[in-house]
Amino acid sequence: MDQILIKDILARGIIGVNDNERVNPQDILINLIVFTDISQAASEDNIEKGVNYKTTTQQVIRLAETAKRLTVEALAEDIASLVLTNPLANGIRVRVEKPGAVRFAGSVGVEIERWRK
Repeated sequence: MDQILIKDILARGIIGVNDNERVNPQDILINLIVFTDISQAASEDNIEKGVNYKTTTQQVIRLAETAKRLTVEALAEDIASLVLTNPLANGIRVRVEKPGAVRFAGSVGVEIERWRK
């Protein structure tokens, strides 16, 4: 399966369980691997025949900045579900991290993989 990589998407949104996290937007770092068949987009040299990176990135940022989730786990599931609404996406690997969330760690987060049913 071919893979489209979208790395280091930076969004700012409400995420977390502590009082200050429910008020102050935080950095959210997102990485995606979209599993798809790129052969038609490649042979026709036409992005409209494949997963559009720009559109996907914009949708993910909009979701991350408005979801107001308590956990990175829930946000990762939301993002996976969103990307899989694209009929050309057969699967998705999503990594969501909160930089600086835990003292002495660069970031904390989760990585999930979901497939079209």
